[in-house]
Amino acid sequence: MYKRRQKLDDLVWDQHDAEVEESRKQMPKTSFRLQVQALVRGRCGKSAKLVGAITAGFNFLYKIRFPGEGEPVLLRAPWPSAVRFPGEKTLYEAATLEYLRLNTRVPVPRVLCSARESEVGPMLILNLVENADTLTKLLAKKDRDPDLPPPLNPDLPEGRLRSLWGKMTSILLELAKPSFPRVGSPTPPRTSFTPENKTFAAADEWYLELSHMHLAQLVFQHNDLVTGEDDCRNKYVARQLFRGLARQGRLSTFGFAQDDWSAAAHSSGRRKIPAPDGEGGFRLWCDDFRLTNVLVRDGPDGEVEVAAAIDWEFAYAAPAQFALDPPWWLLVELPEMWLPSGVDEWSRTYEGHLETWLRAVEEQEEKEDADSSSAAGFLGGVPLSAHMRESWETGRFWLNYAARKSWAFDAVF
Repeated sequence: MYKRRQKLDDLVWDQHDAEVEESRKQMPKTSFRLQVQALVRGRCGKSAKLVGAITAGFNFLYKIRFPGEGEPVLLRAPWPSAVRFPGEKTLYEAATLEYLRLNTRVPVPRVLCSARESEVGPMLILNLVENADTLTKLLAKKDRDPDLPPPLNPDLPEGRLRSLWGKMTSILLELAKPSFPRVGSPTPPRTSFTPENKTFAAADEWYLELSHMHLAQLVFQHNDLVTGEDDCRNKYVARQLFRGLARQGRLSTFGFAQDDWSAAAHSSGRRKIPAPDGEGGFRLWCDDFRLTNVLVRDGPDGEVEVAAAIDWEFAYAAPAQFALDPPWWLLVELPEMWLPSGVDEWSRTYEGHLETWLRAVEEQEEKEDADSSSAAGFLGGVPLSAHMRESWETGRFWLNYAARKSWAFDAVF
């Protein structure tokens, strides 16, 4: 059994690293910084001064002040060579931020200006959100190896853990409320989608498309994915079986009341929750959303409060099934990257913390139920916490994780 993430194509990765390193040299150049400064001055219509620059994830961030007037802003530009289709990425993020601002209570930066192309490439100009840290910094182990991803701090008291996780529950409950008619990425104007031939009308269509992507990786990754004929055969058969289930429309109902075919369907006598509508009612989902995306600051009485949720470039309207799973990021680290022994140990550790997370969700649901304007009932009045609990118990969590994560597919399915 595969315990860890599948290997990347090392040759392509080395070439990518070289391109990224070359593009990094552009950031500190005076000529480029002057271009950024001039762009903000032109778009905002007032004198602008660049006062700081950092790299963050897949982006260059430039802090701009307006001497003598106004609040500072942030120009955010995709890191050249670090991402593909940077213009598309920027367009989607601008649309998602505006949608969230207008239709939810999720705190997000305000988009002051966006462009798919400009003098400095694709870019967003956002209001600067002052913050003290990210939720990852508050939840991660302190004495970790700086060269390794941070795991959850095992010494956090349960009350502190539930309190910090509670900051995320309000965001997830808000994201679960708006529904969309098709699977796809939002694009301007604010609530429109790309043409219908580029989106998906049913959850089963999207699961099938994901299964095609898993096969495409096996076909087109030339190096390092397989170790020999037997390994290749195993991975090919697994992907074909997965695609067969997708074609039969079984993945979207796995673990729900409609599931009458899987082993999970016969392993428990408890009545299961019905599956979401497969042809509508899709929910906003961000594949890259995690604790690092949430900026926090000191609030009243020494409490931590959310300043903003950021980095929405990989958000899209997805099957509601994805939103019904408990989040993978409770332990901070990915299952397939968990040290020392991978998915099995991650699963045992995760299960030990899941009930604490579900209690945090239930507490937030109770708060929202007390406010009739924001009741927390989700599909058919079933609370999100109940969906999440059943997702883990039935194994839906792992099916959807494997469907979305090509590098983890062989460790899970």
